[in-house]
Amino acid sequence: MTRLLAIMARLRDPQTGCEWDRVQDFSTIAPYTIEEAYEVADAIQRQDMADLKDELGDLLLQVVFHARMAEEAGLFDFADVATSISTKLETRHPHIFADGTQDSRPQSDRWEDLKAAERLARGAGGALDGVALALPALLRAEKLQRRAARQGFDWPDIQGPTEKVQEELEELAAAATPEERVEEAGDLLFAVVNLVRKNGVSAEEALRAANSKFERRFKAMEDHAAKQGEPFAERSLDDQEALWQAVKSAERA
Repeated sequence: MTRLLAIMARLRDPQTGCEWDRVQDFSTIAPYTIEEAYEVADAIQRQDMADLKDELGDLLLQVVFHARMAEEAGLFDFADVATSISTKLETRHPHIFADGTQDSRPQSDRWEDLKAAERLARGAGGALDGVALALPALLRAEKLQRRAARQGFDWPDIQGPTEKVQEELEELAAAATPEERVEEAGDLLFAVVNLVRKNGVSAEEALRAANSKFERRFKAMEDHAAKQGEPFAERSLDDQEALWQAVKSAERA
């Protein structure tokens, strides 16, 4: 860790550092931080532990980079970052690090209550304050809905969100202008996230899995078409659909 911090300091040196690294700021590095987090998740999904080791290093570099820029600005340094998360973990696990008093509530409920208290201490004015704008839209929608549900603003059962999805489908179909279609499409997606959430499923994880499945099946269709001597794109829609059904059947078998 000491070596990594020293390397980052040298790269950021105003006179002798790397010409790219030393001109960066928080906003220019932020996209790389998000990208590296996704690459960590990708390595985990592929169960590639060698790649995970490398990607975790890349993600750690992002933390070190941000901490170094903050240190140069006189704001905080890497030690402050480590202290902050250490204190937060101890505070959020009082049954482990405090007096050992057991709380019979689910861990997720205790965690959310502690986070809510932290937000209040920081001056948050509402239940939805602090849900990061940079989150993927599906994940942010789910977090907003969970926060609202903790305030009692939630459907009592699955029927409500199911009917809401149907309502939003009809409103999208009836939209007359591009602006209305954008708004109604957003409402539909938000309602679908709510329905999925009420089924106990993460919308972000579910859609990621669906993306992977579609990609896998589409590549299989292209391979089948190539082996048959006729490119996939040159086939009729009926032929493409037949290939799709064949790939699905092969997977199930």
